[in-house]
Amino acid sequence: MAEQPRDTFYAVSTAPGRAAIAVVRVSGPKASSALRALAGDPLPAPRKAAVRNLKDVAGETLDAALVLWFPAPASATGEDLVEFHLHGGRAIVESVLHALAALPGLRAAEAGEFTRRGVENGKLDLTRAEALADLIDAETPSQRRQALKQFEGALAELYESWRARLIEALAWAEAAIDFSEEELAADLEARLHAPMLALHAEMTRYLDDAHRGEMTREGLFLTVIGAPNAGKSSLVNALARRDIAIVSETPGTTRDILETRLDLGGYVVHLADTAGLRRAGDAIEAEGVRRALARAEASDMTLLLLDGAERDPFAGLDEKAVARATLSVWNKSDLDWPAPRDGLRISAKTGEGLDALLAALQEQVRKRLDRPREAAPMTRARHRECVTAAVESLSRALKATQSELVAEDLRLALRAIGRLTGRVDIEELLDTVFRDFCIGK
Repeated sequence: MAEQPRDTFYAVSTAPGRAAIAVVRVSGPKASSALRALAGDPLPAPRKAAVRNLKDVAGETLDAALVLWFPAPASATGEDLVEFHLHGGRAIVESVLHALAALPGLRAAEAGEFTRRGVENGKLDLTRAEALADLIDAETPSQRRQALKQFEGALAELYESWRARLIEALAWAEAAIDFSEEELAADLEARLHAPMLALHAEMTRYLDDAHRGEMTREGLFLTVIGAPNAGKSSLVNALARRDIAIVSETPGTTRDILETRLDLGGYVVHLADTAGLRRAGDAIEAEGVRRALARAEASDMTLLLLDGAERDPFAGLDEKAVARATLSVWNKSDLDWPAPRDGLRISAKTGEGLDALLAALQEQVRKRLDRPREAAPMTRARHRECVTAAVESLSRALKATQSELVAEDLRLALRAIGRLTGRVDIEELLDTVFRDFCIGK
């Protein structure tokens, strides 16, 4: 039975009213007819911009636009593709979309559909598709650099190199099965075992990365802890440069976790203010203290803020939380202190020492995330799950004594690595990968 023609779909890539130019894209077998319907004949030369008056079915001019025509397969989706570069006014964009919707066989695109078609048609692999989403969402230079490196193929090259080595090892395992009754090279076992061992070690080292790629993409969590009235809320407001938390001299004002996002040295940091650590006076405050300790334990970094004006600044503080603190900082340097204090001194009230604190925090963040000479890091939990599954399969293969079991575990490892780039089980992955894409991208 002949395959039915694929749908033709369209969407606007740039939201109207927010930019001088809005780009409406149409992809699929009816893209050329949509171009003719709006811009007339003849079609523009492939991949060359042409100025055309766009008209609806009634002949009313909608806009003077740049149009581009990309015949299949030399397009981003691998299908016929048209781009209308319009003036960015909302009325213009909506009129063009209405004109497209009136054409038979066209429909609005689903989230991520253009990129999904590109993956399905072999124009890019899943890691590059994910990188495209990350580039769109990038807020800091570190996120942009990581996403761009991945989009340029750094992850795909690494995973494909592993895949090629697994295929070679599997070939030797299959040879041991197929020619088990014949004389084979004496070093067959070494030819099979050594590559598996080397690949297992390489993948294991790759997994031991402290989740740097995921933290760069999603942000690092920093929690401020300390006694009541140590100045935690004032410090969070000063670092955020806006009022996030209520500041009061009344102990226990902060009962829940308050969070904001910072850009520290080009990295996203989720900064959290927490309840003061002390023996709680009521059930609500006790819950706030419990949440503060739980958040501190789960965070990537904690900042212990101490009141330098107190005679016993550690009174009531949780010893484990104090010991785990990434940085300890003395606040209220603008007041008289009962004793000298060693360490970083600040005043959240006057701003004294905040530059030094920011520099110290940025240095801690760089230590955790900045590894420019290492291989491209994993950026998603999906990557880690697949590599972990491959390592587990290789571990079993290295322990197996029968060639059939070795070959089966190598196939499982190969399948796990193939899922990273979409070489196998692609339909199972596509909905997950593209569900968070914006419409029209």
